[in-house]
Amino acid sequence: MDAPADLLRFLRDVRLFTRFGEPDLIALAESLRERHLRKNQVLFREGDPGDEMFIVRNGTVLVSKAIKGRVEQVLDRVRPADFFGEMSLLDGSPRSATVQAETDAMLLSLDRTGLQRLSDTNPRAAAAFFYAMVHVFIERLRRSTHQVAEATRWGLEATGLDVESR
Repeated sequence: MDAPADLLRFLRDVRLFTRFGEPDLIALAESLRERHLRKNQVLFREGDPGDEMFIVRNGTVLVSKAIKGRVEQVLDRVRPADFFGEMSLLDGSPRSATVQAETDAMLLSLDRTGLQRLSDTNPRAAAAFFYAMVHVFIERLRRSTHQVAEATRWGLEATGLDVESR
């Protein structure tokens, strides 16, 4: 089965896949499935089991986290060519947030079975995928480390501590 040219063009715009060679991108595309959401439809809720990641092809989805009771905080708006859910794909952990369609949306999903099939049939494409994921995780870890440092600094300043003197 050949992946349609428009799908391959789209996947080239997804940050995870920009460095994939054509054969690896085709192999990956064949492991993806389409998932359609209507506006306001919940894809999954925080705490739900999960084993797949998603790439937004069309539309937007909102990622939110429960704060207290029924109050939720929107953490992110995921747009075309962005992705989410990769933690559950890799470790099978429960969903860390709720995802709901802000507009009608079309997603591409890669589940653990598809990733295993990709690993079995095209180890080079699977290696490219895992290499790209490591880069994403490193980038996110650096960003969250910076955010923790800023929040700590803000908290110390709020207490009146002079953080500039040593």
